[in-house]
Amino acid sequence: MKTPPESFLLFKEELRKAQLEKERLTKQYEEKLVDVNRELSRLKEQIHSQQDMMRTTLEYANNLELGLEQFKKEMSISQIQQKNSVY
Repeated sequence: MKTPPESFLLFKEELRKAQLEKERLTKQYEEKLVDVNRELSRLKEQIHSQQDMMRTTLEYANNLELGLEQFKKEMSISQIQQKNSVY
């Protein structure tokens, strides 16, 4: 059996190196993708938390506003009652 030409052996070695490089790059890409997805999940969680805080703050402000309106009505009624009781 004939030995393969030197150019074939060089090509075969280059092909092997290219396959190893491809595997390395694929693994590196997958690792970075996992990191990006982890960071994306963390950011989504932060956004949801901030939205919940904003919702709670708006509800609290709305309740304060309603309480203030109720207090103003009670004060108006009280003042009217005081004026009526004096006369």
